[in-house]
Amino acid sequence: MDQQTLLVVMTIFVGLVALGMLTQAVMLIGIYRSSKGVQAKVVELLPRVESLVDSARTGVEQSRKQIMEISTTANEILESARNQLVKVEEVVTDAAGRAKIQMDRVELVIDDTVSRAQETVAAVHGGIMWPIREVQGIATGVKAALGFLARGSRSNVTQATSDEEMFI
Repeated sequence: MDQQTLLVVMTIFVGLVALGMLTQAVMLIGIYRSSKGVQAKVVELLPRVESLVDSARTGVEQSRKQIMEISTTANEILESARNQLVKVEEVVTDAAGRAKIQMDRVELVIDDTVSRAQETVAAVHGGIMWPIREVQGIATGVKAALGFLARGSRSNVTQATSDEEMFI
């Protein structure tokens, strides 16, 4: 290859490189203008974003305080409920113990009453029923004697009464 051709080829390549660099410079200018436009819009939005961030911080802080208050209140309520439950348990335990004692006393009273009623029935049976039976037995004997004396003669077996049939 001769020098003339090499010089032409190199000139063409240098021209192409210059054209590429010129294109890059134009593109960089376009990017610069676009970034300036975006920067202007960001600067316009920056106060709004800052106010949003501030209000978000305020809201988060208020929420945190409310959550802490609710948590504290809930813990107090739980502690109060726990204390009340302990007191109720003590009352129920005490009432159950007292009820058991009273039931034992009632059982003793009922046992005593039943034994006294049995003693009374035995006393009535021994003190009243026994003499009544004896008097009834004597009255039956006297009646039979008077009946025998009033008839005078011995009765036939056909004329036997129900009392006499038991002995026949």
